[in-house]
Amino acid sequence: MEKFALFAMLHAKAGKETEVEEFLKSALPLAAQEAGTVGWYAMKLGAGRFGIFDTFEDEEGRKAHLTGAIAKALFAKADELLADPPRVDPLEIIAVKAPRA
Repeated sequence: MEKFALFAMLHAKAGKETEVEEFLKSALPLAAQEAGTVGWYAMKLGAGRFGIFDTFEDEEGRKAHLTGAIAKALFAKADELLADPPRVDPLEIIAVKAPRA
């Protein structure tokens, strides 16, 4: 079961909303390659706000994700695409309703 998570809040610069959305969509194959990342969700929260929610079974998976390809690409493009630096909060999952197999 996933016990660890991350939530990243992203605020696009004016006029960069489409580019941020496309960047997030392009990150899905990278997330799929991460063995320690159980769940990865990119979300549009409205009016230039986006989020990424990731889940992990252990702290090692979370740490690997924070130093992986998606994080590196996001921080490399942050000044170009985002109004503020990405805010990344570590979370602890306390209950889960898993999808049916």
